[in-house]
Amino acid sequence: MENLKDKTIGSFVAKDFRTAAVFTKYQIDFCCKGNRSLTEVCEKQNIDSDVLVQNLIDVLESENNNGTDFNSWPLDLLVDYIEKTHHRYVEDKSVILKQFLDKLCKVHGEAHPELFRINELFTEGAGELAQHMKKEELILFPFIKRMVKTKEENGVLTQPSFGNVSNPIAMMMQEHDNEGERFREIASITNNYTPPSDGCTTYKVTFAMLKEFEEDLHKHIHLENNILFNKAVVLEEEFA
Repeated sequence: MENLKDKTIGSFVAKDFRTAAVFTKYQIDFCCKGNRSLTEVCEKQNIDSDVLVQNLIDVLESENNNGTDFNSWPLDLLVDYIEKTHHRYVEDKSVILKQFLDKLCKVHGEAHPELFRINELFTEGAGELAQHMKKEELILFPFIKRMVKTKEENGVLTQPSFGNVSNPIAMMMQEHDNEGERFREIASITNNYTPPSDGCTTYKVTFAMLKEFEEDLHKHIHLENNILFNKAVVLEEEFA
C-alpha cells in the first residue's frame, strides 16, 4: 500500500483509465496535475489515503470492462486517435456550445449575469484550444510520427528546429494547465454544471454539454500528458 501511495496520479490512469472515475469522485485532477503522488494529493486535499488506495485497488483488481489499453498503443496510432477523436470533438462541439451560450446570455443574462463570464471563459478557451491543437497537428505530432518511422527503418533522426521534443511538450503541457484552470472556474461558477430551477431546456442542454466537454478534455489531456508525451521523450532518447 505504501508503494501505491508513492505513485503519481497520472501513472494510475495511464495503467487503467477506469481509475479516473475514482479520482474524479474525490475531485482530484488526474490530467493537468497528474504528476503528483497520492500522498501529496491526500495531504493537500485532506483525503484519507488508505480509503483512496483501497478504492483504486478495487478498480485495478476488478475485471476490465473492455477498457482500451492506450498505454500499449504505438505512438503513431495514438497520435491519430487523439486527432480524430478528441481534436475533432473540440472543433465540432465548440461551435455548438458557443451558439448556445450566446443564446443563453441573450435570453437569461439579465437574471443570470454569471452566464456572461461563463461565455467569456469558454470563448477564450475554445480559441486557445484551436491554436493549441494546430501547433500539435503541424509541429509536434508530425515529429513524433517521424520518430516512430525512423526507428522502424533503423534510420538517423534529423534534429528538428525546436531542439528536442521536450521543448514543445513543455509548452503544450503549460497550455493544458491553462485550460484545466479555465474549466475549473467554469465548473465553480455553474455549481458543477447544475442548471438553475428556472433554466429552460437549452439551459440544461448547454450545461450538460459543458460538463461533457470538460470530461472529454480530461481524457484528451490525460492521453497526451501521461502517455504520449512521456513516451515521446523516451523514444527520442533512444536516438541519442
